[in-house]
Amino acid sequence: MRRILNPFVLILTIILAAGYSYLALRLFQSLPARLALVLPILCIWIIPVFFWSRSKDTHTGRDDFVQGLAYMCMGWLNFLLFLTLFRDIIWLLTVAFIPNTWAQWLIDPGSQIVVLGSFLALGLGMLIAWRGPRVVEVTVPIQDLDPALEGYRIAQISDLHVSFMIRRRYVQSVVNKVNTLGADMVVLTGDIVDGSVARLKSYVEPLATLQPAAHRYFILGNHEYYAGVRSWVDHFRSLGLTVLLNEYRTIHHKGSTLHLGGVVDPAGTASGEGPKPENALGPGGLRILLAHNPKLAPHAAPLGFDLMLSGHTHAGQFYPWNIAVRLVHAPHVVGLSREGKMWVYVNPGTGSWGPPIRLGTQPELTVIHLVRAKA
Repeated sequence: MRRILNPFVLILTIILAAGYSYLALRLFQSLPARLALVLPILCIWIIPVFFWSRSKDTHTGRDDFVQGLAYMCMGWLNFLLFLTLFRDIIWLLTVAFIPNTWAQWLIDPGSQIVVLGSFLALGLGMLIAWRGPRVVEVTVPIQDLDPALEGYRIAQISDLHVSFMIRRRYVQSVVNKVNTLGADMVVLTGDIVDGSVARLKSYVEPLATLQPAAHRYFILGNHEYYAGVRSWVDHFRSLGLTVLLNEYRTIHHKGSTLHLGGVVDPAGTASGEGPKPENALGPGGLRILLAHNPKLAPHAAPLGFDLMLSGHTHAGQFYPWNIAVRLVHAPHVVGLSREGKMWVYVNPGTGSWGPPIRLGTQPELTVIHLVRAKA
């Protein structure tokens, strides 16, 4: 009962009830269809009640199946609701100007078209998500860059979200792609896992073979805190990754140096270890910051960083959230942007979270090319 009375669950219940009422009234006319719609709604409702409130160590294969089904229902109902709203908006805008027979067509067979469209969107989104990340090459011009660092290449993995849905095979495919890029450095900018070390250690094992072995760096995202942060820090170190916790490393390259800093995620503030970009600032020269949440950009830019690499936003992942996310994270939503003199690159995610869907976005493996800015 305590779980059900949780404020988040109560708000979710109200939202789901409102969504169900709208779809049942506007989309489904028969009683059996309306009753059938209860099942995917219920699947979504049980996620925070029975899964998010429990230790991930206690999850079984059956739990994973039910949770995966719930995420599929979440994605399908998202598209169903979005398309129904879109249809009804068109109906409201045109009902005064078109014959009644045409307006009725928007309702029936328009309802069947909406349902079919929602399943097509779900299938296409899953296909895009599961085929893996595309490689995106980004050129970043740095003022007064040391000529020895011209063309320096950084491979960025972010928001991989290894879990019961993204497993070893997907991780191995990402590692294989990285190792063909010839990067000078590999960085993992948080939210790499969604589960305990005991359950996922075999899935993340390929990360130990990332190249170059001497320059592999990892920072914490918010999901590492949800999954058991201390255990994961130790495990990533055992895989040969350098974990940066509000600190920096000085890297030597062809007689030049750059300073790579990394901060913990703001999710760590509750446990007394919030992000401190000032502690991750090198003494001079080229200074790069790894910060999972791009909202840290206004705090980092005045300190003198040249470039910040982030993730977290997933670029909204799929419609309509890839539009809504711009209201929350603008101006650093996805891709390359500026915060004062500092460049900010936001990776849209190398994997996916929740519904394994990408529509309007694509999973990405980023390669950052450093070049000297022209006068």
